[in-house]
Amino acid sequence: MSQPGTPAVLEMRDLRIRYHTAAGKVIQAVNGISLRLERGEVLGVVGESGSGKSTVGLAAMGLLPFEARPAAEGELRVRNRLLAGMSAAELRAMRGTDIAMVFQDPMVSLHPQLTVNKQIVEVLEKLSGHKDKAHRQRATELLRQVGIAGPERVAQAYPYELSGGMRQRVMIAMAIAGEPAVLIADEPTTALDVTVAAQIVNLLLELRQRLGMAMLYITHDLALLAGVADRIIVMYGGRIVESGDIRDIYARPQHPYTRALLGSVLRIDRPTRELRPIPGSPVDPGNLPAGCAFAVRCPERMDRCTLELPMPVNIGPGHVAACWRLVPVNDRGPV
Repeated sequence: MSQPGTPAVLEMRDLRIRYHTAAGKVIQAVNGISLRLERGEVLGVVGESGSGKSTVGLAAMGLLPFEARPAAEGELRVRNRLLAGMSAAELRAMRGTDIAMVFQDPMVSLHPQLTVNKQIVEVLEKLSGHKDKAHRQRATELLRQVGIAGPERVAQAYPYELSGGMRQRVMIAMAIAGEPAVLIADEPTTALDVTVAAQIVNLLLELRQRLGMAMLYITHDLALLAGVADRIIVMYGGRIVESGDIRDIYARPQHPYTRALLGSVLRIDRPTRELRPIPGSPVDPGNLPAGCAFAVRCPERMDRCTLELPMPVNIGPGHVAACWRLVPVNDRGPV
């Protein structure tokens, strides 16, 4: 982790992102997110579908869809460079060297009609700005770095000839080609079986250590983050409802949503524990309530929860949660 006072490799301050649909509806995907990612650190971002996790990752890459770009507010910096106002050429130059991303579904991200070698070489050409026969050898070496056996053979294969795990390793090889300072992993194991998923997670952690990268790991699986992240932010309805050290949050979850997520996870050390599904459905980001977005599903809600956004409360060093139950009665003020 960086020394105090040094610039973060990725920083967001009060980031707000709205999507405007063709039907005229406004989707508040991200609503006031602030985070700081230090060099070599792994920050986990967890929440159900629709919580705004992937939008945070796309914003960091400068890849927001056209309908969201005019409605993005707040400050976003990569290696202390402000993304707002960057030209398309500057954004392209940033991707791959300063920041890179591994997406959920490699079959969608990889071109089905081009060989693996061709696609990695294309990335290397864009990073270097020129063509070079050495890129073919570098592509094979990248495949070897991500643990692919027989990289020369795989380099000549097409994506459809590879398993899901192999395709994801190819995507990771492309992402680390420029040795980025920040790697965003957006649910990289979603389409994989448990054994292969564990291999991919271990690979990412190994590469992070070897290359000194920081990593923003986006997932809906809170249990997975236990062995991955240093810190964690829990998102719901486009907001951060709890954040802190991973061990602290697992030991002392404070927000009802965090506790609900943990309660729905199977634990090997407590095999007889009854799983508790979260009632109801995730909040509609196009119809957010005035108060806490989780209130309608929360077993601990008070009247105030549905009327007013809760204040963030410091639980301990670096541990913050936003819930009216945590605010001292004398500090709550009038309803």
